[in-house]
Amino acid sequence: MQQLIRKRIFRIVGTLILVSLFAVQVSEAGEGNPKHSKAKSVSSKSKKSTSKSKVTATRSKTSVAKSKTAKSKVSISKTAIKRVSKPSAWVSSKKQLFDSLHLDELGLSRKVFEFALHGMDKLRRTDRIHSNIITIADFSKSSTEKRLFVIDLDTKEILYNTWVAHGKNSGKETANIFSNKVQSNKSSLGFYVTGSAYNGSNGYSMKLMGMESGFNSNAFKRAIVLHGADYVNTDYINSQGYIGRSQGCPAVMPEISAALIDSIKEGSCLFIYHPSSTYISRSSLLR
Repeated sequence: MQQLIRKRIFRIVGTLILVSLFAVQVSEAGEGNPKHSKAKSVSSKSKKSTSKSKVTATRSKTSVAKSKTAKSKVSISKTAIKRVSKPSAWVSSKKQLFDSLHLDELGLSRKVFEFALHGMDKLRRTDRIHSNIITIADFSKSSTEKRLFVIDLDTKEILYNTWVAHGKNSGKETANIFSNKVQSNKSSLGFYVTGSAYNGSNGYSMKLMGMESGFNSNAFKRAIVLHGADYVNTDYINSQGYIGRSQGCPAVMPEISAALIDSIKEGSCLFIYHPSSTYISRSSLLR
């Protein structure tokens, strides 16, 4: 009997010992998981921090790259502007004629003269111009003024300074409205290259080829030519306050028309000017 009791006591004690040991192991294992979790959390935070650092670095590099690109674009833009605005050596060499020929005393402005040189130079580079004679019709002025200038840039002399008519639908004393449309009876602004001379309904005349799309490119279709006309004379000025008007052609006095045409025909530059903001801002030959 006593032996049986002892065995049961040993079993109970053994069981208690096993339970105690198991509880300790579980307790140790439970304490280890939070530590492991914290380590993982720290590691995760470290990785996130590193990731953020990399993103920041990448953004910083991108920002620097964009900044460099922006600076480069600004630099290119400024260079382009300088190239466009800087006159060529040919233009620079001819600009001095404005003062030596006293063109301001005849009523031609320096700005208009330099506009004319700039456009002519561009046409020279395309081999459309074969003469260094330039003709300027300054339609910012009244038709009562001698607003046509024919200048020989080689011999440095003014060949003609005379009256010139504008289209009847462009205005009376002054021209204010312009068109490139057929049958508009208006003058067309811009640069022309002179063509061949011929005898037509207006007598000895000269063909004109408009060089600027949207402004005078329909000159041939419109039969815009330079010719002499009886209504271009001082009698008209005295009687009505302005010279007669054309159907869009730059007409001159018949007494000088033949000689004038022969001096500028076949490959010289004609520039019809007016301070129209639309023309000045859009002309490819003035930029």
